[in-house]
Amino acid sequence: MGKVTYDFSGKTVLVTGGSRGIGYGVAKGFGQAGADLSILADDETVFDAAENLSDEIGQTVKGIRCDITDVDQIKQIMSQFARLDILINNAGLERTTPITDPDDAVEATFRRIIDINIMGTFLMTRHAVRKMDKGGRIILTASIWGRTAVADYSAYCASKHANIGFMRSMAHELAPLGINVNAVCPGWVKTEASMLTLAKMSKSSGRSEDELLKEIIAGQVLGGLLEPDDMASIYLYLASDGARDITGQAYHLDRGEVMA
Repeated sequence: MGKVTYDFSGKTVLVTGGSRGIGYGVAKGFGQAGADLSILADDETVFDAAENLSDEIGQTVKGIRCDITDVDQIKQIMSQFARLDILINNAGLERTTPITDPDDAVEATFRRIIDINIMGTFLMTRHAVRKMDKGGRIILTASIWGRTAVADYSAYCASKHANIGFMRSMAHELAPLGINVNAVCPGWVKTEASMLTLAKMSKSSGRSEDELLKEIIAGQVLGGLLEPDDMASIYLYLASDGARDITGQAYHLDRGEVMA
């Protein structure tokens, strides 16, 4: 079967959390498809990532530093766009928040995860919509843990469940404006964040990372870990004209780990 190709020439795309991991892989996909591409993250590495991405795809990618929990920063960033065709709400924070942890710092971590993953997504969407016309696309990165759950990640799991609920509500709310809203629920992808999660799960369970990884892969219908570049295809499809009749849906990309 031949490779599916897309043409996003003339389309303005913003990928939040685009400096690494899934966001970087998705951004690369849109850049290779000819989009006018910007990536956003809350640290200086976003500028190096934009430069590296520009070299990879052979066209200029704009790097934007912004804390998506800060509405003033978001307004300033959005003022730079004449219009926005596609918003990829990918930025997120994944940390452990064990409810039995005696350290009060866990409460601050819980709040920060909720602020970024829920409030940040809301604020980005709220202000991006003002730059969108009919045919606009908003795609959220949720998680299979937004469909299921694991111990010690209550804030992250709660936030990803919330992302899916928010997406569905937005699908209803923005349909009259001609804007489609969907979500992608990644499984285990070989990113810095997921490998950190694996290490923490190993430490808390007393089992080796290799043992846990073998168990994770065994739980998938298709073996092996996804790579960040593997994620781009579903985002490209949902942003394309071929998905014009799709909205309010949460798609798993997890090699068959969760079927629902």
